[in-house]
Amino acid sequence: MDHSNKVNRRKFFRQLAGATGAAIALPYIIPASALGKEGATAPSDRIVMGVIGAGSMGTGDMRTFMGKPEVQMVAACDVDKSHREKAKSIIDANYEKSDARIYNDYREFLTNEKLDAVILALPDQWHGIIYIACANAGLDIYGQKPLARTIWEGQQIVDAVQKNNIVWQTGSWQRSVAQFHHAAELVINNRIGKVTHVEVGLPNGTPSQVHNPVQPVPEGLDWDMWLGPAPASPYRGVCHWNWRWILDYSGGQLTDWAGHHIDIAHWGLGLDRTGPVEIEGKGVYPREGLYDVPVEYFITSRYATGVEMTIANARRLEHGMGVCWYGDKGWIHVNRSGIWASDDKILAEKIGDDETKLYYSRDHAQNFLDCIRTRKETITPVDIAHRSISGGLLGEIAMLTGRKLKWDPDKQIFPDDPLANRLLRRPFRSPWKLKGN
Repeated sequence: MDHSNKVNRRKFFRQLAGATGAAIALPYIIPASALGKEGATAPSDRIVMGVIGAGSMGTGDMRTFMGKPEVQMVAACDVDKSHREKAKSIIDANYEKSDARIYNDYREFLTNEKLDAVILALPDQWHGIIYIACANAGLDIYGQKPLARTIWEGQQIVDAVQKNNIVWQTGSWQRSVAQFHHAAELVINNRIGKVTHVEVGLPNGTPSQVHNPVQPVPEGLDWDMWLGPAPASPYRGVCHWNWRWILDYSGGQLTDWAGHHIDIAHWGLGLDRTGPVEIEGKGVYPREGLYDVPVEYFITSRYATGVEMTIANARRLEHGMGVCWYGDKGWIHVNRSGIWASDDKILAEKIGDDETKLYYSRDHAQNFLDCIRTRKETITPVDIAHRSISGGLLGEIAMLTGRKLKWDPDKQIFPDDPLANRLLRRPFRSPWKLKGN
């Protein structure tokens, strides 16, 4: 395989898209000589991909992309030997070959592999460093939500992606599902009138505390690399899933799901590139045990438009999980099970040609691949992903400080509040750092 040609081809697509100013219609034919690969044309020239973080989510995303005929998956990176070897076996079986390459360290992966795009599915504490490293390497990125563990890290990711002209797709796939698109489009076109309030219901609590004694690190797991920039900690059997319930790595269900449902709430309100101006919240935190994320949470945010958003665990809201917009003419509720309204006639409404049409996609992975070719913006670009999770992260800060906070969504700071501003970022364990960290 001529790896250098992949870099040249990616650069060629970007230059062509820039020269045409926007979309390149698909399918399109480019002379083989322009691509530097004899006999090849763009539709048959595959998008070369790899994955960093080959656990359950990363493997699932990898399988999805390998199901696309234009994709060639070639490499996997994971700090757990069993994960990366399983990923290799899946890739090799898919192509009936045995040449997929595997890595423990993402830096070796980025140095050795000449890719067009990468799938990233990692514990939250790693997002800032690895997402930015991939953007700086010039790779287009399919990155899992939440965008980052802190608002400051999210800002750095946005800057790196935009500076490097990266095509970014967030794994917030609900935008590519019919009922979420329909609900948001009805709301933004005033089918329930002026929206005054929206409720965002996220999952309840965390698993019950379990006894987690210090124990030997399993063979094949690079525990120090798994921790990365997070504080040093002995191995207690918590990784690959239950890290979500520990504040050093995640914000629990709040940050695990805010990137999904706050994202849809913002979409319907036309507020997906801004944030609230005021936040307050209360949470119930465990008094003992290893798990320390909130088991109950109730957050209220107010936007400059006057809309109020309530973010809470599902049992504390009337409609439970999902998003419910309340207008002066009715309400619409949507989640992964369906869509409902105060009057069924609302759901039968058609959106006219002269009304607001939201970005349309019914295949999240395909949307990413199409945008790699055209260099157009995806349905869930990086700056929107940042605003989606910021709503949850601001709520976390409000709960930790225990008071109402003022927020400047343009400058992304708490005006005249040094203590709250300190919580916009977290210290990194040496030697890991980002610029300014």
